[in-house]
Amino acid sequence: MEATIRLERSGGLATLTLNRPEVHNAFDAALIAEATTALQSLGRDRGVRALVVTGAGATFSAGADLNWMRRMVQASAEANRDDALRLANLLRTLQFFPKPTLARVNGSAYGGGVGLVACCDIAIGIEGAKFALSEVKLGLVPATIAPYVVAAIGPRQARRLFVSAEIFDATEAARIGLLHLCVAPGELDAALDRQLHFLAKGGPIAQHEAKQLALRTAGMTLESCAAVDAANAGLIARLRVSPEGQDGLGAFLDKHPPVWAQRSS
Repeated sequence: MEATIRLERSGGLATLTLNRPEVHNAFDAALIAEATTALQSLGRDRGVRALVVTGAGATFSAGADLNWMRRMVQASAEANRDDALRLANLLRTLQFFPKPTLARVNGSAYGGGVGLVACCDIAIGIEGAKFALSEVKLGLVPATIAPYVVAAIGPRQARRLFVSAEIFDATEAARIGLLHLCVAPGELDAALDRQLHFLAKGGPIAQHEAKQLALRTAGMTLESCAAVDAANAGLIARLRVSPEGQDGLGAFLDKHPPVWAQRSS
């Protein structure tokens, strides 16, 4: 089976590339497992000074894989909860990665892809990239990614985007704090190199402590996030097996409007 991620090293820089361009780097169980294992290994590697996360092809990540979603429609609440916990573990591992992290947002990001961007310390995206938290259109909520997205953009913006599920562009993503910089596609790597230049000037121990300081001051610890993740995994599991969630997921997969959209039209 072809690897769902690609790892590259250049000196102290590690790059983790989501490597499923044929499905816009969508998440499935294999990608989640491979990315989590890679992050854990890189986090222990003293030779790694910084990590870049990006996507292969023209998309950063389209969120959940359709075949994966089909399996979850048929799965029990317990299986759905375990599935959500595995994604939560990936996001938590990235959020608390012990070295500086940079999201190289080379294209659009949806759902879980937005979560990955939010978990990185520095996020740089290209003009023209689109973003969405579209879960309510499926009768669901962005439960697993919520702690990290809210920390990145604040509760006020999160409330708007969680309930409206609207698509927004990279300029808006930068305005609300999901991205730190929005640049032309041809300037993405130069902008990334500039950030890496600044990072190279910092002491690695101090950078680790500074990152933990910022998270701790904001009320986020590994333990507190694990507790929130467990509660949110239970929430998304309940919604996936609920009548509204089943109707919403089924409608999306079968390409017809869900019941509530039909009633409002």
